[in-house]
This record gives sequence, C-alpha cells and structure tokens, in this order.
Amino acid sequence: HGRSRADDEQVIEGRYDAPLTDLGRAQAEARANEFLAAGSVFDAIVASPLKRAHETAEIVGRALDTAVVVDPGWMERHNGPVAGLTVKEAGERYPLPDYLSPFDDLVPTAREGESSGESAWALQARVIRALQRVVRRGPGRYSVVAHGGSLSAALRWVVGAPPGGSGQGLRFSLGDTGYARLFFTPRLMGWGCREFRHGTNQ
Repeated sequence: HGRSRADDEQVIEGRYDAPLTDLGRAQAEARANEFLAAGSVFDAIVASPLKRAHETAEIVGRALDTAVVVDPGWMERHNGPVAGLTVKEAGERYPLPDYLSPFDDLVPTAREGESSGESAWALQARVIRALQRVVRRGPGRYSVVAHGGSLSAALRWVVGAPPGGSGQGLRFSLGDTGYARLFFTPRLMGWGCREFRHGTNQ
C-alpha cells in the first residue's frame, strides 16, 4: 500500500487503521499507471480491509478496471494495545522481555482485558490460509494488496523460511507500493518469484 497517515504521525501502525495520505494516493496512482502501461491484467485484486490497503487496491482497481475482493486474512499483524502509539509510548507502557520467541504474542505485557497481539507463528498461519484462498480461486492472475508484515509472512512461506523471534529471521522489505511477482505451479505444488520490486519510503 501507499504511505499512510500513521507514517506521518510516526506511530506504530499494525491494526491502527490509518488512511492513505495524499502522497500515498499519488504512489498508488503511479503504480497503477505503471501496471496499465505494461499491459498488466488481473482477474481480481484481493485486499486487506484496513483503509490504507483497501484504498490502494481501489485506486489500482479503477485504473485496471478490476474488481476488488476483501479478505481479512491479509490484515497486518495484530499488535494489540501498541497500535497507534509512538515507539517511546509503547516501550514505556508495555516493556518487552529481553527475548520474544516466534510463539510469543507480540505484546506479552498487555494488561488484563487487553489483546496481547499475535505471535509470529499465528501471523504466518493466518497468511498461509489467505494465500491458499488465492490459489483456490483457480488459474488466473491475482494481485494482493496488503501490508509489510503480512506480505513478508507470505514470502517467507514461499521460500520455505520460518518466522523468527525478536526481529530475527528472514524479512522482506517492500516499501510503499513495492511488490513481488510470484507464480504457482499446481502439478509441482511449488512457488517461484519472477520479480521483486522495492517501492519507496519517504
């Protein structure tokens, strides 16, 4: 997706549902025009319901005359009570232990009644199911418009890498409106990557 208001506010995003900024809309329009000029065709655009991703998908969908289908499985990692806080505020209110395993919830110090977020493995499992739903749509070309965390989890699955704890493990950095062009071969039950294109970070 394009740049969101949370980026300008310098807060932790995750499930904080910030819309695109004017720059983010311009980024989405530029990417849509690039796809249009390249003759890219999609059978559907699958999008996270969070505003920043859904709005990006709608911009691309209008340009390419392609329907947008919402799938909550592509939402960003659930980050519990730290969503919308600055890094400083989050560290003061919810200090993290020295090490988080990939099985630990993201915010294990959440207070009673608050969500403690999603573990790295829970995110991976959710995104694998979302990816499976795309494949089960049948042969075709699909665009998924989502988030850095969820897309990175999908790419980890494609290359066979497990999620790590406390910032460890393989992470794919796409930037604003970056993308990876993947293909799936059913008879081999295997994935491949034709292109990895980093976006912008402004």
